[in-house]
Amino acid sequence: MAKKELKLPKMGESVAEATITAWLKEVGDTIEADEAVLEIATDKVDSEVPSEYDGVLVEKLFDVDDVVKVGEVVAIIEVEGEDSDENEGEATSTHEPEEVSENEKESASAVQDSVKSAMNTTAPALNYSDSSKFYSPLVKNIADKENISVEELDKIKGTGLDERVTKDDILTYIKTKKEDGASAQKIVNEKSPEPKKAIETVAKPSTPVNINAGDEIMEMSRMGKLISSHMIASIQTSAHVQSFIEVDVTDIWNWRGKHKGAFQKREGEKLTFTPIFMEAVARTIKDFPKINIAVDGDKIIMKKHINLGMAATLPDGNLIVPVIRDADQLNLLGMAKKVNDLAGRARNGKLKPDETQGGTYTVTNVGTFGSIMGTPIINQPQVGILAIGAIRKVPAVIETPEGDFIGIRYKMFLSHSYDHRVVNGALGGQFIQRMKDYLEKFDTNQTI
Repeated sequence: MAKKELKLPKMGESVAEATITAWLKEVGDTIEADEAVLEIATDKVDSEVPSEYDGVLVEKLFDVDDVVKVGEVVAIIEVEGEDSDENEGEATSTHEPEEVSENEKESASAVQDSVKSAMNTTAPALNYSDSSKFYSPLVKNIADKENISVEELDKIKGTGLDERVTKDDILTYIKTKKEDGASAQKIVNEKSPEPKKAIETVAKPSTPVNINAGDEIMEMSRMGKLISSHMIASIQTSAHVQSFIEVDVTDIWNWRGKHKGAFQKREGEKLTFTPIFMEAVARTIKDFPKINIAVDGDKIIMKKHINLGMAATLPDGNLIVPVIRDADQLNLLGMAKKVNDLAGRARNGKLKPDETQGGTYTVTNVGTFGSIMGTPIINQPQVGILAIGAIRKVPAVIETPEGDFIGIRYKMFLSHSYDHRVVNGALGGQFIQRMKDYLEKFDTNQTI
């Protein structure tokens, strides 16, 4: 019998550690390859850690609520075979014949030879640890045998838990590549480095708190502690300044009312105002790229990609900010689909760590709670955040060539918080003025 180490895998470029929230397996339990062993939580999202091997859990090295660094051993799994940590291919392929699908049996002999060779390979020559994704030893050995680079492997769309690449996925990819002479996959996410995360300790108040009889003391949740520390760090880092502007969105209101029914019938999803606003934000950032920056000490980093963070409310009342990558490259339909997908998976706790990283500008919809405006705190290390207020039906002066008159219009406020260290009042004000122009000149003849 051999003993194998289960390590905390990489979960994103800026995630250095995680907190163990639950053990799904106990010592003595039988575990299958790719089966979840424990649940973890980062400052971004919650996730599961799967086993790389078939075997029995013989030792747990950490307890619930312990903080573990990426790469640390969290458990020991006993597997059949020789006591060698390097022979990963053999260790994970003990039951491979039971997992082979009918399609794989019909694959070309060259592909089958690759699998057999990979199962007997002692260790991959390519360094797949450079990837931010998790791959089982068998997948890495197959990729190494087929000379699939780390970049190419990262492009493969996985069908396993959290979209991990399984043996079936890489076999299908190899077969398609050999038949078509080209990769059958497209890159769906582009990683953007995320600066160092803020401290995780909540600053203690300088004034003592009086506790009286009948007062209830509640422990802050893990997410609440993280949000608290991030907000305090942001206030201490950035010189927050706000600009506000009122926008007439009557045309947008009427356009959505005209198209939302057909959209839901065709797509099976609701058409909200959010994608319209996000599209306008992306267009405005292209006009004012100095909003799409980050500050690193005394250096300013101009971000190439426009990755919009979209604040979403979790069932427990906390907020999470999934990121729409390259938002300026999406049309309105693509933006609507992306917004609905991320918002839905955020509510259900299905976001992956990478989907909450790399944002360059954030949008939060305070109008969801009836607020007409707000003063949001900047999501570090970004330099701006936009709050979208509630749409209200209000009396307004309407100017026409024949004269002015009072009419009923749908209006809302945009509240723009920005970092006055690098964004002056002129740029901050021009930014929301341009967005106002885009929204008020919305093309009502377009379809979705």
